[in-house]
Amino acid sequence: MGYNTGERQTHIANLAVCASLQAFEEYSVQKMTIRRDVIEAIRTGLRPWLQEIAEMEFKETCMGNIRDKVIKLVLALDKTPGVEDLVTEVATGDHGMTLNERIAYGVALTIHPATNPCATLINNVIGMLAAGNSVISVPNPRCAKTAAFLSEKINAIIESACGIKNLLITLPESRHEIVTEIINHPDVSLVVATGGRRMMSNVLCSPKRVIAGGPANPVAIIDETADLEKAARDITEGASFDCNILCIGEKCIVAVESIVPVLIEEFKKNGVYYIDNDTERKRLTDVILNQDMKMVRKMEGKNACTILREAGIPCNQEIRLIIVKTSSKHPLVLEECLMPVVPLVEASDFDSALEIAKFTEQNYRHTAMIHSQCISRLSRAAKTMNTTLFIKNGSSLAGIGLNGEEKASFTIANVTGEGLTTARDFTCKRSCTLTDSFASR
Repeated sequence: MGYNTGERQTHIANLAVCASLQAFEEYSVQKMTIRRDVIEAIRTGLRPWLQEIAEMEFKETCMGNIRDKVIKLVLALDKTPGVEDLVTEVATGDHGMTLNERIAYGVALTIHPATNPCATLINNVIGMLAAGNSVISVPNPRCAKTAAFLSEKINAIIESACGIKNLLITLPESRHEIVTEIINHPDVSLVVATGGRRMMSNVLCSPKRVIAGGPANPVAIIDETADLEKAARDITEGASFDCNILCIGEKCIVAVESIVPVLIEEFKKNGVYYIDNDTERKRLTDVILNQDMKMVRKMEGKNACTILREAGIPCNQEIRLIIVKTSSKHPLVLEECLMPVVPLVEASDFDSALEIAKFTEQNYRHTAMIHSQCISRLSRAAKTMNTTLFIKNGSSLAGIGLNGEEKASFTIANVTGEGLTTARDFTCKRSCTLTDSFASR
């Protein structure tokens, strides 16, 4: 018997949820040591496949570069917190004690972006399995084949470690209707999504527990007290990494005008091409923005040399990053371009720089950076920008644990407020109270 389109979508959704629920029920009765074993098995078993996965992702998405994708995968594998992130709190008194425990939601749905599809999958699966959930993964259509390959490897590792099948289920297709069916399925308890405005509108309508990471436009502030050599090196590193497709990567620079000439020379030492004339600025803008002043998708994740060639700008050296001088209201400043092109806006002083940066970030409350040696300015900028990630005197990459002290996370929940998500965010809280055994006399 055949299905019409609507019935087929419902059938796919039901099959996925039923299989995931059964896996969760088997997993939920296992001891914590089994969770540890599963996560350790994933960390060990996936390592030999990381290079191949990075190559597949690059070939399928046509974004970024293989070297940096391997780095992201290693970061997700090694620095994603496991069961150690689940801390039980105890309150004791004269009449008993209360344990505040972290317990699993059940079936968790995770929706991934095209920019970090495999790193996000690994990161979320480790965190969600550590929390005790089963996982249904929605791959991005631009990386569906690679996600299926990665999921197959993870499932084989999990089954070998604990004997449970389908703890991770990756949907065969990512149609909006199927995803909506699963989001609203009564047996799905947690929805974790990373994406743009449309995705946010869809998941935030769900009555379920939702963790959402939405749009961003990260900005870096540089004042006259900054170590300009380090600032230029850090920003180049962050904004050129994987061709600046990371949501946290520096997408705009606001610098006090008195230090710009020296700053530009420091940038050039790091492989930056600087544009400060109308001709090249227009050529570049025409290539990376369409008539609606939105990012041209075919240029997303392309390297700096490719972008310069497309713009007809000759360059005889290897370029990591393009910095273009603009005004604060130029479309390049307000549109998040996922490519190694970063506008530079001059400000008369720090107060003006902070005001421009706030305008540029557009209240997404996602990520901002500052380079300054003034402690009071560091504190003031953090409070004013009020972003989920705020990095002081470092590369944006430090915010997710790369060259920094933070744990790895590829779901940065700026919309729902969890910030860098870890295993504890994928649990709910249970208060378990024990009272006196004997009545008071």
